[in-house]
This record gives sequence, structure tokens and C-alpha cells, in this order.
Amino acid sequence: MSVASQPSTEDVADTENLAGLVATAAEQPPTRLALVDAAADVSLTWADLNAAVNAEVERLLEAGVRREDRVLQALPTSLRLAISLFATVRAGAMAVPVSPRTPHAELRRLLADSGARLLIADQELAGELEAGGATVLEPPDPSARGVSALEAVGGGEDIAVLSYTSGPIGKPRGVMLSHRALLANVRQCGALRPAPVNATDRVLLAVPVFHAYGLGPGLLQVAATGASAVLLDRFDVDAALRICRERRITTIVGVPAIYQAFTERSDDELADALSTVRLMTSGAAPLSPSVLTAIRRATGLSVYEGYGLTEAGPALTSTLVSGVPKAGSVGRALPGVQLRLNDVDGQPLDEEDEDAGTGRVAIRGPNLFSGYWPNGTHGPDGEGWFQTGDVGYLDADGDLHLVDRAGDLIIVNGFNVYPHEVELVLSDIEGVAEAAVVGVPDERTGERVKAVVVPESGVTLDAAELRERCTEWLPGYKVPQVIEFAERLPYSATGKLRRVALRGAGADTLGPWSNER
Repeated sequence: MSVASQPSTEDVADTENLAGLVATAAEQPPTRLALVDAAADVSLTWADLNAAVNAEVERLLEAGVRREDRVLQALPTSLRLAISLFATVRAGAMAVPVSPRTPHAELRRLLADSGARLLIADQELAGELEAGGATVLEPPDPSARGVSALEAVGGGEDIAVLSYTSGPIGKPRGVMLSHRALLANVRQCGALRPAPVNATDRVLLAVPVFHAYGLGPGLLQVAATGASAVLLDRFDVDAALRICRERRITTIVGVPAIYQAFTERSDDELADALSTVRLMTSGAAPLSPSVLTAIRRATGLSVYEGYGLTEAGPALTSTLVSGVPKAGSVGRALPGVQLRLNDVDGQPLDEEDEDAGTGRVAIRGPNLFSGYWPNGTHGPDGEGWFQTGDVGYLDADGDLHLVDRAGDLIIVNGFNVYPHEVELVLSDIEGVAEAAVVGVPDERTGERVKAVVVPESGVTLDAAELRERCTEWLPGYKVPQVIEFAERLPYSATGKLRRVALRGAGADTLGPWSNER
């Protein structure tokens, strides 16, 4: 089986603007809570948020922003970022959200690459960046109120968000996401049952909104349903559990690192803090089966996993489609999404062959991007298909299992080694808390397997013994020839393993998971 799809959702109108989500939510009763900024301890109703967005549109226009201009927001996950994003697209410009904790050299490159007309950042950061040709504005004031009705400029195929995502060599590329693509994905997610977010939900959003995952399934889904959300800029397990308890959170949009941190607390503490939660979702990286089991044991709830990428706006699959969480699977295609597996030449695997096996994941749907900035290159092909670079297979139920990124594939003497397979073996060894595997150059074999292992607290591991244990489960060419030890592994803002960082410098350079690039 190589093709999977769900029925289409309603088409997005040619003139629909992303900021219309806020305008529609503002038509609810005026006291309906919209967003809570946990760091600033400030809350806004949907009516107040819409008025603050209008005030920011007026400020952008006064600063000279015009249709299709780029506005770079170097802001943390906050009310200020939400207001800036919606105001930018309502004004007809392109929002370029980035982490304010991105290294300054990279921020300067993103400013130059995007050709941003405006930089919105704290004064200290803006001064350090020397913004070049961009005009600098302070972040928006959440207490500002603009005119009650302000017509949005543009929509449909116009680019709403220019989202930078790292490629296989780590150099960020601008992904052009139209109003059409982002709104289509909002509706695809909203068509799931149970719905990931509904109008009565109180959502914990601890995933960075400057990332497509926090933006789409997070902020935009909340706005589309008129729900309420608590924005958490930096994840801290104590703060998160306290917020869940005090705010009576019903839905959590998370990543594996968040759920891993939850399981480090007692079952009683976790059950108490999450007693009002009805649904937990996870994306951006594989969720360990042991974490799934621990969460279910403590709360009686499952964590539903999904798969996506920035180029898809971003969600593509979810175990919510079938309603059955399955360890190791990211579920089935969302409504309106088609998914197939290709061979190395980009041709579909034989659909008649139920044992077609592993292939490269290709996708098609109205949620796909418009190509890479600035020329729209390397987007979907003439038939609308985009090859993701991920490798996986479909099981007998039609659920997708990801094996690895095609770019992460290690080739030893012509034999394929998928890092995740080796990582699973290492992680099952007693005393190993976490492991990551990459390929490094080798003059004799082309590449060899390198592993970076994080021991459990207080445990000392021996590289030779780990290799010996691996030989019990893996053929020789898959056994790590280089093993290094580290206190932690490097992760991106959404908990994705940064393999590029593992191929070069030693373990002492590896940093903790945090809301940073």
C-alpha cells in the first residue's frame, strides 16, 4: 500500500485573510477569554485582541508598510507576537516570525535574506543587530485599541507567512505559506474527531508560535475555534503543571520533551495536575513508547501523535484520524491530504504490491506551500506533489511509520543504515537515557556510524560494551564504530534532534532542549 488520503475539506475562498480568524472570534460575547500571556501575566478577550490587532495595523501603515512587504518579528511566544502576526497579515504584508534567541549573526542573515522592511524587536536586541535597511519598531502594546472595523488587505494565494526552516545542511530556507495554505490546514485539523481544539477548550500552548507547529495547530487553531489559550514562552515543568491545575487546562499542544518531563513526576502529581485535560497531542519528533505508557498509566489518557513539516502548513497526519494511538506511528493523512510513498527516483511504489515496503514520503493537498523564498522554487510539482525527504512505510491499517529523514540516511559500503533503528537498540540498553546516531565520513567505507549517548544519572557506560550489545541485534555495518558520551543532546525549538550538531564538535558543545533554534 503506497497511497493514503482522506476526503477533501471545504475550499478556502480566494479572498480569505488569515486575520479573519480573529475578527470572527471577536464576534463572540465580549468577555470571552482569548489569550493569556503567562510571562507578562496579561490576558485579552477576543474583542480586545481584535482591537489591539487593528491598532497595530494602523501603526504598521504609519511606519510605511505596504502590501507584500516583509515584517520580521523577533519576539518570544507572547501576546505581542500574536498581535504582530495577525496585524501584519491584515495589513497585506508577510509575517517573518523568528526566535529572539537566534544567534545574532543568523538573525542578520534572515533580515537580509527576507529583505524585511520592518524589524519588530525589543530595543536591546534591535540595537545589537544593527538592522541595516529595516526600520525598527518596538513590540506592540497589548493595551492599545484601534478602530472597530478595519478591512484586511489581500488573502488567498498571497503569502501570509515566510517561515524559515533548516535544510539538511542546517542553512535556513524561507518557506512561503499563503493564506490559502494556512487556512486549509486549520480546517483539515478542525475536521478531526475528536477535534484537537474546540470552542470550550482551555489550551496550554508551550510550543513556540514563531515555529509553524506552534502557529498552525496552536495559535491559528485556537483562533479558528474561539477557544482560550495560555502562551508559555519557555517550558518549565513546574510552571506548566501549575498552569494546568490553576487554569483547568483541557488541551495540551506539545512535543515529546514536554511529555518526557511530565513522566519524571509521580503518577499522583501528574494525575492531579492534568485532571481536567481531555486531549494531548504531540508532534515535531517521535514520542517514545515508554512515555506514552507512563502518561496513560498516570492519567488514563493517550497522547495522539502527528507528523508534518513547515512546507505543509504544517500538519499532515495524526493518530486522531483513526482515534487509536499506536506506538511508533504518526497516524493517517488528514482530511484533504494525499500521501504516497516514492522510490529513490521519485516514482510511486507499486500500489498493487502490499509488501512494497519503505519509501520516500510525498504529499499533495491545498495546505502545501508556494515554494521557497524568493522565487517559489522547489515547491510542489506540476501535479501538486511534494517529496518531503522523510522515509517511511504504511502498515496494514494504513498508518504511517517514519523511519528517518532521507538526508540522515547513512550508507556504509553501499548498505543503508537508518539512524532511528540504531537509536532504538541503544536506548533499550540498561543505563542509556538517550541516544542519537549520525553518519560521519570514512575513507574505506564511505561513511561509518557514530552514536552520541546520554547515560542515566549516576551511570557510567563503556563504549566497547555498548558496541558488543549492539552486535546482538544489528549486523556489523550498523553497529556504531564511534561512540561519544554527553550530558544532553541538542534539540531545536520544537524538540527535533539537531543531527548537524552531532557530526562535528565534541559532546561538551551540546546544549539542552529549549525554546531556541
